[in-house]
This record gives sequence, structure tokens and C-alpha cells, in this order.
Amino acid sequence: MLHTTAQAESRCTDRAKTLLKPAEVSCSYRTTWIDSGIVGARQVIYQTPVGTPPAGGWPVVLIYQGSFFALDDFTYTSNLPFGGYYEGKVIQTLLNNGYAVIAPSAPADLFWQTNIPGLAQAYELTTDYDFLGNVLDAIGTGHFGPLNAQRQYATGISSGGYNSSRMAVSFPGKFRALAVQSGSYATCSGPLCVVPELPADHPPTLLLHGFVDSVVPWWSMDLYYDRLLYQGIETARYTEPLAGHEWFAASPGKVLAWFNAHP
Repeated sequence: MLHTTAQAESRCTDRAKTLLKPAEVSCSYRTTWIDSGIVGARQVIYQTPVGTPPAGGWPVVLIYQGSFFALDDFTYTSNLPFGGYYEGKVIQTLLNNGYAVIAPSAPADLFWQTNIPGLAQAYELTTDYDFLGNVLDAIGTGHFGPLNAQRQYATGISSGGYNSSRMAVSFPGKFRALAVQSGSYATCSGPLCVVPELPADHPPTLLLHGFVDSVVPWWSMDLYYDRLLYQGIETARYTEPLAGHEWFAASPGKVLAWFNAHP
């Protein structure tokens, strides 16, 4: 059963919008560096909930950045592009409901290697594979605190959405559930999208997408959704009819509910 921290106790603070300042959500964080192979270490920021962890440790969510939007801290304002403020609300919601959050950095803070032409089919040769494998190992050894390596989840937007899908392909058995925001299958890239047969142990996957997304077309997500359904893998799809390539106000609640449903 999920250990829930009291809502009055939080690592995060909210500031309402004023005439001169945008709304802001800000969560405290810690920083570490994890080896990524031949190019050296990458930054990881993370935080655990307030309170006493459950017996097995906090369940943990890895959140993956979108292209060119590094997660250097956990502060988000309502004037950020791509619904960035609601990414902050996702982090706040997870922390306030008993999930640790870990945000690894993409190479040079740019984008993930999961769907780069020439690398997508040789993913195990990438620095991402080394790096994220080391992050998962660090979770297991207690580097980030008392976390439950049996209750790992992943989410992210855009490049980070594709990278969330990559967890099902290249890190089998490591994740309880995934939530893909404005992305699709691990090797797809915008309108270039073919979804192959999926691993039989693919985790339950929630797909959140704006119907008028011009960067990652809605139909490319739907190809993934249809493949999950066809293979009998648990899935759900949430579409914002008027939204583009962005996090939504609904995203925090949808992501939390999906992860809560897969303990």
C-alpha cells in the first residue's frame, strides 16, 4: 500500500500568479553525478518525500527531460513553454504522495539517444544505456536514499516520452508502469514512426497527448496505443482535444493515478 505524506508537509512551495509575476511551483532537490561511460559523469537531481519511508523504501519515479529543456532544478513558472509549469506540478504531486523523484540529465542536456538514427537499433552501445543502467544500480544500492527498486516508474515529455518507452525495451523487468507525455514508442521520431512487436513483459503504459501536437503527431502515439491493445498489454490513452506539444493541467493527476494503480 502506498505510503502518503501529509499534504501539509511538502518539499514544494507554490506562488500564485500576480500582475508582475507568473505562478511558480518550486521543490527542493539534491544533486549527484553518475558515470555515463566514455564521456564521463552526468548530473542527476532528485528528491525524496517528507516523512518516514515505508518498509521497502519509497517508490521512485524517473522523470526524463524533453529536448533542450534540462532539468537543472525543480522550479517551474507558468510562463514556461510546453506546459513546463505542469511538469513542476507532476513532481510536486508525486513527492506529496509518497514517491521519490529522480531526474537524470540527457547528454549535454539536449535530448535522449533512444531514437537517434543509427543509434536506435544499437542502443546498448550508447552512453544513455550505460548511464541509466548506472542510475538504476545506484537506486538499488541506496545512493539516493531508501528507495524501493521493486517499485520503479518512468515518465517524461517529448524526447523524454520516447525515453520512457525505452525503459520497456532495454531495461526489462525494471519498471512497474510508464506514463508517456507527448511521445510515442522508443524508436519513433515525430512523424517517422513504426511500432514493432513489443516485449511480452512491456509495463502498463499511459499515453497522454495533445490532439493538435505538430511536433509528435497524435496518430504516432495512437500507433503505439493500438499495438499495446493488440498484444493485450495494459494501457490507457488520454487526449487533450485543443492541446499541442505540452504538459497539461490534467497530467499530474493522471500520472499519479496510473502509478498508484500499479503498485
